Amino acid sequence: MSPLARIRATAPPSAVAAGLIAVTVGVTSAAALVFTAARAAGADAREVSSWMLALGVGIAVTCAGLSLRYKAPVVTSWSTPGAALLATSLSGVSMAKAVGAFVFCAALIMVSGLTGWFARIMDRIPVPLASALLGGVLLEFGTGLFSQMGGSFAIAFPVFVLYLVARRLLPRYAVVVALGGGVAASVLTGGWHLERVRLSLAQPVFTAPEFDWKVLISVGVPLFVVTMASQNLPGVAVLRASGYEVPVSPVLTWTGAVQAVLAPFGAFGLNLAAMTAAICTGDGAHPDRQRRYLAAVWAGVFYLCVGLLGATVASLLTAMPHALVLAVAGVGLLATIEASLASALSDPASREAAVVTFLATASGVTLLGVGSAFWGLLAGVLTSVIASAGRRRRAIASAPAPRSEAPGADTPLLDAVEEAPAGGR
Repeated sequence: MSPLARIRATAPPSAVAAGLIAVTVGVTSAAALVFTAARAAGADAREVSSWMLALGVGIAVTCAGLSLRYKAPVVTSWSTPGAALLATSLSGVSMAKAVGAFVFCAALIMVSGLTGWFARIMDRIPVPLASALLGGVLLEFGTGLFSQMGGSFAIAFPVFVLYLVARRLLPRYAVVVALGGGVAASVLTGGWHLERVRLSLAQPVFTAPEFDWKVLISVGVPLFVVTMASQNLPGVAVLRASGYEVPVSPVLTWTGAVQAVLAPFGAFGLNLAAMTAAICTGDGAHPDRQRRYLAAVWAGVFYLCVGLLGATVASLLTAMPHALVLAVAGVGLLATIEASLASALSDPASREAAVVTFLATASGVTLLGVGSAFWGLLAGVLTSVIASAGRRRRAIASAPAPRSEAPGADTPLLDAVEEAPAGGR
């Protein structure tokens, strides 16, 4: 194989673009929360950049390693709801005690993977409900494409039109064309503020963990719960709804192990991605679904770059127009949203439960610190259980009364007894 052919095989433009878009969406939607959480623990500038470095390295290792191992687009990320939780719960907590909570959370994730209890729960979730969950998680990004046309029409509309045209003429590169057009439109409209970008490399800062039982219970346990319910659960649903049967328990074990190693440097939570994973599992990542794992590998490469340039990322986020991120994410997820809704409504018996799952997940409700993905799935399962019980009762009520096969197949037992001779009683 020639060098050019080898490059094309390992770095197809659609897969590279999908990986880049996934990282861009993930970073721009949650990096600010990471910075806020680090500041809440009293982190200085060096420690904040160390958090980004640890998270970037951890995601890169798990993304690339797990995707190559299972030949499936296994995309990981940091725990966005976990970062939001830490931003409000780390006030007054020392960095050492916070790191202790991160290590404790990682240990709980490893235990859930080694025991296999989380995988057993996921095996019982019907595919239509998993697809509805995915559709609800992605709805915000799908509508974001059109909501941005109100205030940033000059950026969002060209992205949408170029995507539609490219889908007919160059379907493999539709998202790439849309991204290029969006960048050009945002530059022409003056949406970029490159003067805010500062280039600097991150340095690792080690903090020895300190285990305080109060912090472990008040921070470590909630961090584990929201990571599993709001991130890993929809992350598994994305993979299964896309047809990838990746073993859940080993994946969780590895993400927990990597988090435990990198927690002293600031890796507070590593988990399966949901929204960004859908970008790498869709048709836009690669026409051959067996090759879409390359998109996740490239996502890992770009996350490594984000980690190495931790401090630079923050300045770049302020320079990039937010409308561009939402518009490109919207077109990149159109095919995935379409497929998830079609799968969710494919079975009439579970259609009502799928709709409930979709609506509850899309609502964005947060209860007890747990995101809508968990509550949406719970509402769907509850609807399915009640509906199934109702169908069973109706089936029993409408079933014909049992008839005896003796002495005649068509003779009721009571009549047969009455007709029997006296000596036979």
